[in-house]
Formats: sequence, structure tokens, C-alpha cells
Amino acid sequence: MVEASQETTTKERLRQAGLRPTRQRMALAGLLFGAGHRHVTAEMLHEEALAAGISVSLATVYNTLHQFSERGLLRRLPIDGSKTYFDTNVSHHHHFYCERDGTLFDVPGGAMEICGVPQAPEGMEITSVDVVVRVRPKR
Repeated sequence: MVEASQETTTKERLRQAGLRPTRQRMALAGLLFGAGHRHVTAEMLHEEALAAGISVSLATVYNTLHQFSERGLLRRLPIDGSKTYFDTNVSHHHHFYCERDGTLFDVPGGAMEICGVPQAPEGMEITSVDVVVRVRPKR
């Protein structure tokens, strides 16, 4: 159950992003933003929603995640071309990706320095540089 103050904050957050706070958006936003920063796939969020008794299709979860990321509420992180994670921490930061179990976690702030970034093509500007460091357990 979402607390009244959290519900008000979530509604305002959606409205400020230009999204109507529909029942399904509110329910998914409660799952996404109610537990601090996290990385989720659509499939993970869909499973969480069903476990919480929220009746929502996987297609609706995908659509909602894409709408949230287009409006700056989430950061979209494509990994391997076949898996996309969504990060509730939209600040600029980098990630570790564990190849063995598919977990994604943040590189500590200030731990990386990016240099040698090429000049953007004419008429374009660089908006961000995303680094994913792939890791696996030592053998």
C-alpha cells in the first residue's frame, strides 16, 4: 500500500514530467521509486507488479518505462542489445555489469575519469558518455 504523502509526491512527480498520473503509472512508479535507486528490466518490474497484486500487462510496463525515460524520470541503459535496464538514478554515472547473473550496479562516484572524447560531428553535441564495465567472479 502506498502512503498518502508518497502518493502525493508521486502524482506531482508525474505531473511535472508532463504525464497524467493514471492508476497503472502510479502503481508502477510506486514500485520503481519507493525503494531508493535501483536498476530494473521490464520483465523484473512486471514480475514485481504481479507479485504485489497489480494487474498490468508486460506491454504496459514497457510503455510506461519508455515514457518515464523519455520524460527524464528514468535513465535507459541498453546492455548487449538484447537487454535494457532502467535506472531510477538519472544523475550522470557509470555502471558495472555482471556477465554471470545479469546484475547491474553503480560505479562509485569519482572512480572514473573520461578523457579523449572525440569531437561531435558538425551540427551535433555530445549529451553524455555512458560506460559499462563488464565483470565476472574470479576463477
